[in-house]
Amino acid sequence: MRLLRAGRGRTRPAPAPVALKLLVAGGFGVGKTTLVGAVSEIRPLRTEELLTEAGRPVDDTSGVEGKRTTTVAMDFGRITLREDLVLYLFGTPGQDRFWFLWDELARGALGAVVLADTRRLQDCFAAVDYFERRGIPFTLAVNCFDGAARYPEEDVRAALDLDPGVPVILCDARDKESVKGVLVSVVEQRFAELAERAG
Repeated sequence: MRLLRAGRGRTRPAPAPVALKLLVAGGFGVGKTTLVGAVSEIRPLRTEELLTEAGRPVDDTSGVEGKRTTTVAMDFGRITLREDLVLYLFGTPGQDRFWFLWDELARGALGAVVLADTRRLQDCFAAVDYFERRGIPFTLAVNCFDGAARYPEEDVRAALDLDPGVPVILCDARDKESVKGVLVSVVEQRFAELAERAG
């Protein structure tokens, strides 16, 4: 435990870091589990199960034919952004049959990352709509898959009809520094909104 000087040689415990909850959402196979795993400083909790023949009619693997597992509850990870700031990451399941879990996962969340794949951009509409309807601030992170076309931010924004205040960032869900940039964007966006309201 880190100690702070309290005067006259006395010490007191340093205050506990502020803990914030963020969601990571998006369509099936967009890279949510990969993103949480890339940045988590602890071994991430994963609730993945193998895709089966029974799920083939409801799990559209178009564009992600190599996908063999799927998240059935959540992913969980943790990252310390600063000595006084810790983020807890909750990755949501992508298929609509698991959306009933989203309300519970979203409870108390500061904000969210909506991960998008430009090859299947329509798959993130549900997540965008979910956070807009509930007033939860989010950053749209375009996961730059190998071989996927790159589009300017304004084209992605227009395709999804995003509000001007929603940050759009290109990222690589496999790269820790890239993911940290996305998470910092969510936190800064939320703090700016809170400061404006208090202002």
